[in-house]
Amino acid sequence: MTTELDMKRIPTHIAIIMDGNGRWANERGKERSYGHQAGVEAVRRITSECTRLGVKYLTLYTFSTENWNRPADEVAALMGLVLTSLEDEIFMKNNVRFRVIGDLSRIPEAVQQKLRLTEEHTAKNDAMTMVVALSYSSRWEITEAVRNIVNEVNDPNGSPKGLRTEDITEDFVAEHLQTRFMPDPDLLIRTGGELRISNYLLWQIAYAELYFCDTYWPDFDEQELHRAIASYQQRQRRFGKTEAQVEEEETKQDTETDNA
Repeated sequence: MTTELDMKRIPTHIAIIMDGNGRWANERGKERSYGHQAGVEAVRRITSECTRLGVKYLTLYTFSTENWNRPADEVAALMGLVLTSLEDEIFMKNNVRFRVIGDLSRIPEAVQQKLRLTEEHTAKNDAMTMVVALSYSSRWEITEAVRNIVNEVNDPNGSPKGLRTEDITEDFVAEHLQTRFMPDPDLLIRTGGELRISNYLLWQIAYAELYFCDTYWPDFDEQELHRAIASYQQRQRRFGKTEAQVEEEETKQDTETDNA
C-alpha cells in the first residue's frame, strides 16, 4: 500500500538509529557480519529515496563509542565494511555530500584515510548531506565540546578570551558540537523494536519527533521510510508553545504566502 506524503512538509533533517542487523542475521542462521552487509544495502536505498524526496540532511548512527566493547572480530568486520562501502557511486549518482562525526582517533588509519577522501571527493555535491556517526556518542561529543571551550579560554598562545558566564549560551555550546554545520534533526527514526535513544544526538534531538518501528534495519525500505515521514507529518510541532499559538502562526504564514 502506498503512503501519501505531503511533499511540502518533508523533514529537512532525518536521523536514524540503524538497529537490528545482528538479530536479522541470527534469525537466518548467519553471522552478525552478514546482517551488517545487508544493512549497507538499506543505507543505499534510503539515501537514494531521501535525496529524491528532498531531505537535506540524513544522519546515520553507524558505530557508537560503546560498540568498541563488542567482540574484536565483529569490530574488525565492521571497520572493513566501512572501508569497502564508501563507494563514490552512491554519493555521485545522487549528488550527495558525505560528512563524518565521531572520535576518529580510534578508527584504523586506512579507514580514516578513506573517510577523508570521500569527504573531499563529495565536497561540492549539494542535493543532500549524508552524515555518518562513527565512533560517536552524545556524551562524548558534549564532553569534547566542554574541553574545547576550556582549551580556547586557556590557550597560552592565543589572545585572552575573557569568557563570561553570560557568554555561555545554547548557541555558543552548539557551535562547539560536532554537528555545528547542520540543523538539528526534525525526525529521529529507530528500527529494530528497541525504545531508547542509545546516547545519540542527545543535545540535538531536544525537539525532534521520534519514530520507532519493529522492522530490522536490513528490511527497512522506501515504504517504511514513507510511513515514518507520514507519522511525522501528522504531528503538530509546538516547541513549547500552545496549540492555539502554533495554529495562529501557521495561519499567518499561509496568509503571507497567499499574498506574496
